[in-house]
Amino acid sequence: MNKSQKKIIFLTGTRADFGKIKSLIQILDNNPDFEVFIFVTGMHLQELYGYTLIEIERCNFKNLFKFENHTHETTMDLTLAKTIEGLSNYCKTVQPDMIVVHGDRVETLAGAIVGSLNNILVSHIEGGEISGTVDELIRHSVSKLSHIHFVSNEQAAKRLLQMGEIKESVFTIGSPDIDIMFSDNLPDLETVKEYYKIPFVDYAVVMFHPVTTEFQTMKQYAADFVDCLLRDNHNYVVVFPNNDLGSQFIIDAYQQLKSNERFRIFPSLRFEYFLMLLKNSQFIIGNSSAGIREAPYYGIPIINIGTRQQNRAIHADIIHSNYTKNGIDDALSKIGSRKTQSSGDDFGKGNSAELFLKSLQKDDIWQLNHQKQFRDLE
Repeated sequence: MNKSQKKIIFLTGTRADFGKIKSLIQILDNNPDFEVFIFVTGMHLQELYGYTLIEIERCNFKNLFKFENHTHETTMDLTLAKTIEGLSNYCKTVQPDMIVVHGDRVETLAGAIVGSLNNILVSHIEGGEISGTVDELIRHSVSKLSHIHFVSNEQAAKRLLQMGEIKESVFTIGSPDIDIMFSDNLPDLETVKEYYKIPFVDYAVVMFHPVTTEFQTMKQYAADFVDCLLRDNHNYVVVFPNNDLGSQFIIDAYQQLKSNERFRIFPSLRFEYFLMLLKNSQFIIGNSSAGIREAPYYGIPIINIGTRQQNRAIHADIIHSNYTKNGIDDALSKIGSRKTQSSGDDFGKGNSAELFLKSLQKDDIWQLNHQKQFRDLE
């Protein structure tokens, strides 16, 4: 091994964050300056959510480490504690130069805590964004624990400076999943439909996640949402929620859809296959960031339900609905006449991985002070 070779651990806990960082892992894995390690945990190792570790193994990355962080109590604080313990032990073995984390998951927070308290550089992908739920609190906490920030756009960069981060530590690279969205490696639609046995010519996509701060009412929200889908006449490709508190209410409500021929339900979809299904759908409904981030790039109409994405940077014509049946029915009645314009380049131009690699190849980034300082606004 090269003496100057940098060891980098990427942490992934969900199908969504792996889709976002996959192009970043690949570009470093193919470069002799870096030795890449992947710490796989969270939803990836849960049967209920499709055991998506398989998708990571398909990529043939060399250094995969699996860690089961799921506890029977499933509260976020215990998941955080367990992940910190597992990653800390792994870091003692690998002795990385950097830990790369993405977004606003509890696993992300664990990665940032382990790195910052063990004098390891922490790079945070897609910090500085706002959403309005507990996710935002986690995302900003991760930013304060991170030394380096790879952000999607200038608004996010500006927020980090407002939070006291130093300009030299913030790099605007766009959103890495845009790299995959417009790559030449996406499968064709027929291949995807055949693989997942989706019989529909026309269909919409359903992705509805729990909001942890609304746990008490989530069961009712899920039931009402499913009632609206059953009354509607579109065909639907339904993807399970993430594993946040309240997800079981949504999964239980989806049981009602199983015997209805207008629905195909999946615990998870391969990221590239999901993108192809989204690109060719009539619309997406739910509260996934895919409706805010990916769908506008493909010009797909969107129904966004509830509060989960309420403060997100939105660059598309989105129909917003509250959780009520009347609100959802009304949104569904309008969706057929909507055509969303593609949102341009608000999240980059599809070259995030190249920009990421260039940043890490410069000496400056490795010279950044591990002892963070707060920088007041000018």
